Amino acid sequence: MNTSFGECLRGVLAGHHLRRIIARRWMRLGALLVLATTLAACTAARLAYNQAPSLSYWWLDSHVNLDDTQSAQARQDLDAFFQWHRNSELPVYAGLLRQWQALATQDITPAQACAQFEVVRARLERAAGETVEPFARLALQLSPAQLEHLKGHQAEGNETFEKDFLRGSPEQRIGKRLDRALSRSESLYGRLSAEQRTLLRGLIQTSPFDAQRTQAERLRRQADLAQTVREAQATPAKAEQLVRAHIARFSQSPTPGYDAYNQTLVREGCAQFATLHNSTTPEQRANAVRVLKGYEDDLRVLSAQR
Repeated sequence: MNTSFGECLRGVLAGHHLRRIIARRWMRLGALLVLATTLAACTAARLAYNQAPSLSYWWLDSHVNLDDTQSAQARQDLDAFFQWHRNSELPVYAGLLRQWQALATQDITPAQACAQFEVVRARLERAAGETVEPFARLALQLSPAQLEHLKGHQAEGNETFEKDFLRGSPEQRIGKRLDRALSRSESLYGRLSAEQRTLLRGLIQTSPFDAQRTQAERLRRQADLAQTVREAQATPAKAEQLVRAHIARFSQSPTPGYDAYNQTLVREGCAQFATLHNSTTPEQRANAVRVLKGYEDDLRVLSAQR
């Protein structure tokens, strides 16, 4: 995770968090739902979602430089995934958005926030499972040159993460995280008051988020992906099994202590989100309901299209 879970959960409820996950999880998880849900929740939701297969293809091609045969298969797989997602997942997300509208009108507890996070996490894992077969097929086809191309993109992402979360003074790093958190929170609630901004800064300052630890896990996952591809190409019959195991290591990291750290982020983040939400005014909560209703309406229209 790039930020504390509290910031992440605020972004999910605002419809913007998943946009930030795309670049770091597509090839590692094969989680096409990340882009699907992101596009479904953006301002131009209907147009963007309907273009999702093409946008996804362009993103994938930029990372591994697909050849003609791979391109044709990738387009077919993306079309199939998004058709499944439109039919099976968008109605579920629309239902969640309706539930969140009711929650937005009242105070919430950290347990309620965590319950909603777990629902979203489970949907993401379900979608990741849908991508195992095409991801395994692509892994078997990647050439050494394509893997080097991917490695270059990963290095760029690592540099960006370092710039955003590891460089500068502690105050500068907190300021960057605060700017992102404010943007996501205000996209849901409208403008925060001076007191709420101070509260948000305090929540960020006390967050257990450890950028160095998170960066180390990013590097582990990238090495894990490369090893998974090598093992799949050495034993093609086990490719899908290897990909499933790779995906599972996102939920349960083999790095000693990392899962406990991640769970601490989740628990703290749930408390942080509840604290900020419970500080909002009736007008801010009404704004949140309008935003979430807009997302719900978009998803229901999209899920009805064929």
